[in-house]
Amino acid sequence: MTKITIKPSRQVVIKFVLLLALLAGYFGYLVYEFDLITGGLSALLTWSFFVLCTPVADAGFLLDFPLRLLFGIRMVISEIAVWAVAILINILSLTYAASYYDTTFLTKVLYQIILNPYPYWAVIILSGIGTFLSIRFGDELMDVLHHRDRDFFHSHHFKHELVLFAFFLAALYGYYELIVSLDIAFE
Repeated sequence: MTKITIKPSRQVVIKFVLLLALLAGYFGYLVYEFDLITGGLSALLTWSFFVLCTPVADAGFLLDFPLRLLFGIRMVISEIAVWAVAILINILSLTYAASYYDTTFLTKVLYQIILNPYPYWAVIILSGIGTFLSIRFGDELMDVLHHRDRDFFHSHHFKHELVLFAFFLAALYGYYELIVSLDIAFE
């Protein structure tokens, strides 16, 4: 049996390159606006905001998807590493450089979320649920693409996927309602 290899479509590669260009532009803007250290740390904190405070694997996409395509590393494994790095960045920043949270709107929001466990950590918890469920779907999709002969719609497996999808939608809805209800204020 021949092994089928799925190469990323040209459109996926173009989107990935554009996303990298956007991140490089944002980093350049922050360095121009502040300085290299402040801009670099602000960019890292902004990245960690997208990892910890959004319910889809958007910031992890920079690592998860390419690692899966290039090396076959399951996206859930790389996303765990992404979350660990984001948490470590915030622990170190809070300990040694808390003033850098005052640089951008998103870093200020992140600072408020981190310092107020109740009720703001629910944002992080719901984001984690949504992120890891979306990663599960992504891994499953990649498995199906790589194993075309697999019976994806086997009745028990498909029901399991529908339940996971329902939990994902519930996490997104809960996240949205929580964000609206928090009414985060800035001084």
